[in-house]
Amino acid sequence: MTAAGAVLIRWGAAPLLLRSGDEPPVTIPRDPAREAAERELSRPRYHENDPSLLQRALNRFWDWIDDLFSAAAGATPGGGLGLLVIVLAVALLAAALWWRLGAPRRAPSSAPALFDDRPRSAAEHRAAAEAHAARAHWNQAVQERTRALVRALEERALLDPRPGRTADEAAAEAGRTLPAHAVRLREAAREFDDVAYGGRTADASAYHRVTGLDRDLERTRPTLTSTAHTTPSSGSQGAAR
Repeated sequence: MTAAGAVLIRWGAAPLLLRSGDEPPVTIPRDPAREAAERELSRPRYHENDPSLLQRALNRFWDWIDDLFSAAAGATPGGGLGLLVIVLAVALLAAALWWRLGAPRRAPSSAPALFDDRPRSAAEHRAAAEAHAARAHWNQAVQERTRALVRALEERALLDPRPGRTADEAAAEAGRTLPAHAVRLREAAREFDDVAYGGRTADASAYHRVTGLDRDLERTRPTLTSTAHTTPSSGSQGAAR
């Protein structure tokens, strides 16, 4: 709306003087003056340069953001500079947590199987793990070494060879037979799940922990209990699977 129109609407009761020679002024009452101004200003030519609905919405949004930051700056010690320092500190903290903890991970609805479809021996899994470690492919190295230690337990008949077994299940079953290593077995299973399905990244220390556990298990005698699964006749089948 133009300034002239606004003035005309606001002061519609004031006399509008239309002079023609010596004729007396003509007074337009308030209501007819306002209606006439509104009809005039509603014509399209007065709105050709008006912002679009989207532009008006964006303008309102940015005005709201500006008011929000202005209020925050007013309530923050140091004003706008103090607010900027706080925002940067929060951003740095979030980046540090992301780097330390990794990407957010979603737990799978059902834990995937530890082994794939192609059967391999413990020695083959160990060789694959060493090859990955030599190239610093720590995720794959951790997975293969975990598979190697579980396969070795199957080959020694300390675990029943069972298709579809998960890393957590293998750790729980092996922990009953090898209770001295139950905690490390659970940690190895968690490491396997983190890198295989949780989106985490392993490192050399994680691989060396799993490798050390694998070597210690080779030298450990089992503790046979009623819950231990011993099937000597299936040992050779586990090695070939």
